[in-house]
Amino acid sequence: MQIGRVLVASRPRLMRDLVLATIAEEPDIDVVGVGEDEAGIFIAVEQARPDFLIIGLDAAEERPKICDLLLDCFPHLRILAVQAEHNSAMFYWACLQIRSNQVESSEAGILGALRSGKRFPPEATATRSKSRAN
Repeated sequence: MQIGRVLVASRPRLMRDLVLATIAEEPDIDVVGVGEDEAGIFIAVEQARPDFLIIGLDAAEERPKICDLLLDCFPHLRILAVQAEHNSAMFYWACLQIRSNQVESSEAGILGALRSGKRFPPEATATRSKSRAN
């Protein structure tokens, strides 16, 4: 099963390098871009049109504000937010509302989140669009 296109915009650099080392050799992952910082994420997503975005997570209990904007504009996008300091990661996607799952912060956890993320099909986008029209 092909995971798809992944854009990595995680910080700090060490975390970004670890994520890239984890996914770079996977044949079912196509890394379509790497961001130095999170300031240009929106433009990078707009240009690369990834299936997945991997970003840094500042606080495990708070959804990054960029997730709301990105998932509103790109509802197909799946966002994996990783936090090295607390050894945690969260997976965000849009349905009728933004949701998340706790992810094991390990190579297996990251790959598992990316692979299971494809199980949330685009029909959720259709449902979301219908609810906006009403």
